[in-house]
Amino acid sequence: MHLKISKLYKQFPTKQGLLLALKDINMHVETGELVCAVGASGSGKSTLLRLIAGLDIPTGGEITVDYEPVKGPGADRGMVFQKYTLYPWMTVQRNVEFGLKLQGMPKKQRRERASYYLDVVGLTNFAKSLPKELSGGMKQRVAIARALACQPKILLMDEPFGALDVQTKEAMQLFLLDLWKRTRCTILMITHDVEEAVFLSQRVYVMTARPGTIQREIIVDLPEERTYAVKRESKFQTYKYEITDLLRGKQDLKLMTV
Repeated sequence: MHLKISKLYKQFPTKQGLLLALKDINMHVETGELVCAVGASGSGKSTLLRLIAGLDIPTGGEITVDYEPVKGPGADRGMVFQKYTLYPWMTVQRNVEFGLKLQGMPKKQRRERASYYLDVVGLTNFAKSLPKELSGGMKQRVAIARALACQPKILLMDEPFGALDVQTKEAMQLFLLDLWKRTRCTILMITHDVEEAVFLSQRVYVMTARPGTIQREIIVDLPEERTYAVKRESKFQTYKYEITDLLRGKQDLKLMTV
């Protein structure tokens, strides 16, 4: 799998004129990587992910998956949103099966595959439950299972743990690392949480505020086997401070010139 984003621009019309949301974005994600793009509010992170998912059209530039241009939504890209987007009237099993049903997969086959991915995310015992009977973290695991069931080439995650409380968020981060190690799925995740980006990623793209650009790519040289103990290491803190300083840079400059 090779995701490549080249010279990507995105503008939106407003009453005051055109708003430039993304400017000259260049980045890539390779097979089996877990990569984060981190930026403050207004940096265009969600817009970038929507463009990669094919839910919106770029103003300029190109997005390719395995050298094929992205022209709309496709089964090669799975999407997990911050809000769980589960169908409340469907059981957990049927929610996971939903995308497979849209693809025309036979009933027996989609049941087997959905059951497999529910086992992967540890929710086999909740297959017959409704979303309202699940905790926030469990709902997000259902959403991840649903995306993985379609076996996409890359999983796109839009601040998937942003709506969770701190303890659940930390548990979900460990869950995602374990899932990634077991399945070796390719993941591109966006977040505003610097610590989360460093903890999860092999590489971090640091975005500027509007218009969003990539100001730096940082390779995270930490052990693949990560526990929360790694957050106390000096190398982890160095990455965290470096990225935080980059995110604050332009804001501090604006304050100095006021």
